[in-house]
Amino acid sequence: MNRYQRQQMLPEIGEEGQKALSTAHVLVVGAGGLGSTLLPLLAGAGVGYLRVWDDDVVELHNLHRQTLYTLNDIGQSKALCVVRALGARNHDCIIEARQQALCISTVAQALQDVDLVIDAADNFVVTYTLSDACQQLGIPLISASVLGRQGYVGGFCASAPSYRAVFPCLPISTTANCNTTGVMGPAVATLGALQAQMALSVLLKFSPSPLGSLVNCDFIQWHFRSFRFDNAEEPVNSAIPFIDCNMLKADDCIIELRSRQEAPYSVAESVQRIPLFAIEQWQPPANRRVVLVCASGIQAAKAAMLLEQRGVDRLAIIAANRS
Repeated sequence: MNRYQRQQMLPEIGEEGQKALSTAHVLVVGAGGLGSTLLPLLAGAGVGYLRVWDDDVVELHNLHRQTLYTLNDIGQSKALCVVRALGARNHDCIIEARQQALCISTVAQALQDVDLVIDAADNFVVTYTLSDACQQLGIPLISASVLGRQGYVGGFCASAPSYRAVFPCLPISTTANCNTTGVMGPAVATLGALQAQMALSVLLKFSPSPLGSLVNCDFIQWHFRSFRFDNAEEPVNSAIPFIDCNMLKADDCIIELRSRQEAPYSVAESVQRIPLFAIEQWQPPANRRVVLVCASGIQAAKAAMLLEQRGVDRLAIIAANRS
């Protein structure tokens, strides 16, 4: 009995399509809610090699939406749990687990020898980092985000414009995320399943391609809309770079935007603690790069915008929870 019989019956897949899936190398960044749905679907479909990057551990509050895990997994590495769970589902699939967060200094290593990247981290800094790298290397990227009962999924890079062409700037008007606002499990699962479908469609070279397409899902008003952005133009101006602690220089002026209560320890010993509201009155030093630090990158992006308006052009951002 062929486990892939039902999908191989589709004329657009067949034996040749199944062979293509069996030799595909896919990077999945994030093994949380999105990953919990899309990873079993990719393994079930016979994708031959899955590289999973995630530095988190399973916690009780994950289980309502991260259905790949059980109560017995609490406290264990998600990446290692993925290896065990997917290995039990399909011995044909090779799973490589990396127990680390993706950042700018490790993205090249993460993307080595992969055919497609899936952004399941639901973290803006990770998304922009992956998109920039995928665009440069010509690797397709499937990215999704979900909050509350709404979300979107899209196909970027390779033959399509990058994520920055559609979303040039970080969403500085909001700091909402699943930790602060909440999210429903079925909404996350739906977006994860759409990511898996898009990924398989790219690997199988279906036409029309999901690359250059974005689907919005609104489970509040029950609206499902899609649009294509094949002709979206890449931003002309260079984006403020994201860096991590490994990329700090000795003469950097490091501005910690978090309070000492929020972050008792910053990214370096020598930092200036300046809250966002005081940035407009702060006098930046001449001829030094200003590195702005916050938890998610959003507050740093706001501060960077204010400094750019004052003519500061040597800027960088560190999202400390991704370093």
